[in-house]
Amino acid sequence: MKPFAVRTRRQFLTSGSAAVLSVAAGLAMPAISRASSRPQFTHGVQSGDVDTSSGMIWTRTDRPARVQFEVATTESLADARRLPPLDALPESDFAVKRLLTELTPDQEVFYRMTAYDLSDVNAGSEPIIGRFRTAPAGRRNIRFAWSGDTAGQGWGIDETGMKTYATMAGHQPDFFLHSGDTIYADGPMEDEVRLKDGSVWKNAVLIDEKRKVAETLDEFRGQWKYNMMDEHVRALNAVCPTLFQWDDHEVVNNWSASKDLSQDDRYTEKSVPLLTARAARAFHEMTPIRFTPAEPGRVYRKISYGPLLDVFFLDLRSYRGANTDTPQREMSEEARIIGEEQVKWLKRELANSRATWKVIASDMPIGLVVPDGDRIEGIADRGAGQPGGREIEIADLLRYIKNAGIDNTVWFTADVHYTAAHYYNPDKAAFQDFKPFWEFVSGPLHAGTFGPNDLDGTFGPELKYVKAPSEEQGANLPPSAGFQFFGLADIEANSEQMTVRLMDRDNNELYKVTLDPVRSA
Repeated sequence: MKPFAVRTRRQFLTSGSAAVLSVAAGLAMPAISRASSRPQFTHGVQSGDVDTSSGMIWTRTDRPARVQFEVATTESLADARRLPPLDALPESDFAVKRLLTELTPDQEVFYRMTAYDLSDVNAGSEPIIGRFRTAPAGRRNIRFAWSGDTAGQGWGIDETGMKTYATMAGHQPDFFLHSGDTIYADGPMEDEVRLKDGSVWKNAVLIDEKRKVAETLDEFRGQWKYNMMDEHVRALNAVCPTLFQWDDHEVVNNWSASKDLSQDDRYTEKSVPLLTARAARAFHEMTPIRFTPAEPGRVYRKISYGPLLDVFFLDLRSYRGANTDTPQREMSEEARIIGEEQVKWLKRELANSRATWKVIASDMPIGLVVPDGDRIEGIADRGAGQPGGREIEIADLLRYIKNAGIDNTVWFTADVHYTAAHYYNPDKAAFQDFKPFWEFVSGPLHAGTFGPNDLDGTFGPELKYVKAPSEEQGANLPPSAGFQFFGLADIEANSEQMTVRLMDRDNNELYKVTLDPVRSA
């Protein structure tokens, strides 16, 4: 087994961004034997859903293989602990993931995987390694990044690659919160796209699965594998946990019970429920999301990240009523977007949380109007009056947060392909029975840029900052136009303040605000 180099966290944190990416890329893509008889790792490593004592890790092989796992807390891996192996089989497209447990809080964790051909167990791969840091049990500074929308609207991997991932990696976040539209299963790509200025965007890397809409399970899997062909994505994955949620483009644009593909000639499979089932399986196979035995496809969950932070992941897609053109005026299953069981879970977990900050990771914004043709795709019902349609469920949740005395909730989201900061002020709202709160919007990571969307006044959103293309610049701007965004949130250990920054892919700070925590008596 060849030796491998892993830099210490101090070296990693003090190095420049270019060096960081070089090291990270080395972690993600180790030297692989050219001997065809030896298994290979095809798409690097991933980690995710990391808390104080556990975390998920993931990899994929090129053939049926037995994957040996080792876990260590030193860069030399001298103290590596060997775990029982797992088999990578065609049934999961040779992807394997496992939950590492019994980890120490606030600890650098190094993991190494080696694959052995199931047809010849003497044929072993070169090892592949990754790393992450567990959440703290006590106070320490925390930094996380968030954004959404990867490889959308036909903009794929060009010669620059998905640069926003590289920029995020340079900030060394403890984790990256991917707010949805993690793939674009409904967005075929072409080799070249003619731009308005006459230049040509070239998708330097394409696979067959990206040349059409995804319909089969293998085609949905291919969407994920495509993203991981990008060197910047693999580099971030190797050193930073990603906490995933999903939205619509993992299946098909704006899907709900009312989605009708009968007139969409791109699809031979017209059943949205069947497409959703295949997409969900690929989502869980190809990401390091935790597995919930009682509900294997479940996306909503809580990740506890020490005494300063709990993250609550919503799923606004799986339990919603149909998109309609007429908002309901009373609570009903048709009016829901979170769903009764998920709302009960969220209320209970928020009430039980003892963390200073309660981050609600939402795959859609609250007060922005997001249409689905003549129908309503988002939460806002296009009006500024009392809550209607899906706003009824949100109003109930916000009222509960106020009445239960739950402080320091902050919403982070993406979806709309531009960046903004909103302050929801009950004094400016039609519905006023809630505590004021912030919502921060970011994205796209690497997709077309649009916006800005109209604000709905029901919950009194005040626009504190926005950056989006102008009317003259137009819509669906390519990543090369520069309108690619992510956000950073820093929680300072002593003051417990949260500082939120909106950033662009060239690492320009666009907006910054520091939030003081409300301290309960």
